[in-house]
Amino acid sequence: MLEALVCPVTHATLRYDAKAQELVSEAAGLAFPIRDGIPIMLLNEARQIRA
Repeated sequence: MLEALVCPVTHATLRYDAKAQELVSEAAGLAFPIRDGIPIMLLNEARQIRA
């Protein structure tokens, strides 16, 4: 299923971080949380991973 998801900002592929339970967009510098097995692909829920 991960192959079907892309970053909502850049449309780039996402990397799954199993430890943090996040989908990471290196291109956008954002990490989107996964809660109860559901990826939350909303910008206001994303965590910035770089300054």
